[in-house]
Amino acid sequence: MNPQRPQLVHDLNQIRDIVRKAQSAGKKVGLVPTMGALHQGHLSLVEQSASQCDLTVVTIFVNPTQFAQDEDLAKYPRTLESDLELLSQFSPVIVLAPEAADVYPAGSSTAVQPPDVGRLWEGEKRPDHFAGVATIVLKLFNMVPAEIAFFGQKDYQQACVIQQMVKDLNVPMEIQVCPIVREPDGLAMSSRNRYLSQSERKTATVISQTLEIAEQMMREGETETQVILDQCMQELTAAHVDSIDYVTIADPITLELVQTIAGPVVILIAVYVGKTRLIDNRVIQL
Repeated sequence: MNPQRPQLVHDLNQIRDIVRKAQSAGKKVGLVPTMGALHQGHLSLVEQSASQCDLTVVTIFVNPTQFAQDEDLAKYPRTLESDLELLSQFSPVIVLAPEAADVYPAGSSTAVQPPDVGRLWEGEKRPDHFAGVATIVLKLFNMVPAEIAFFGQKDYQQACVIQQMVKDLNVPMEIQVCPIVREPDGLAMSSRNRYLSQSERKTATVISQTLEIAEQMMREGETETQVILDQCMQELTAAHVDSIDYVTIADPITLELVQTIAGPVVILIAVYVGKTRLIDNRVIQL
């Protein structure tokens, strides 16, 4: 049997009606929010939803409110046709690709203030980013009132923001955070990887290598955060990344900086390779 392209829906009333009818029939609905330009990382989330739910809704919407004026909104890849082809391997899947005018009607001025866990790191480097993320995710949860929503660990702080928002605002939805999917050379899969030239792509592998070195130092007994961070900075600088936004070792729940390692931590990295901003992380359970 040939795989069928998923049903494509643009209308918000239609998708709510589909979800409610499925739930009335006793079916569990999973939600996978994306900005499109799908890769294996996204597909792993869809696969996880398909394994747990009777129906999966994948949203494809490049959200303008999470981009700063100097960021890559205009050139962010939009590949709806190939996204639909990739999703054909899963069934049943419905794709919601709403119009921007329906998501943000004329005169919209309401936004979600992100929780404290979004204050540091990405929150400092991209000041309005998490307000845009929290607002669109809550909107998507209202459009698609699924039982479970699936997010990737690669955007670790984003996942923390969404989990806290759901808790704080009593959203009746389970959040599952799924493991990072990596290229064979260790680079975390990202829609922005396609911006990298061949030489930049090679340079970018230092990010996952640096995470590996940091973990190894911890497992060999190093407990002083600054010693590990100094080594991380050396590794990234030696590989000639173009700039380093941050390298940090933080509490995996609060994301506050950890000075001395005495329990689980998360290492977070954000760098520019060429003009492309890449993030990665690793949770270490000692």
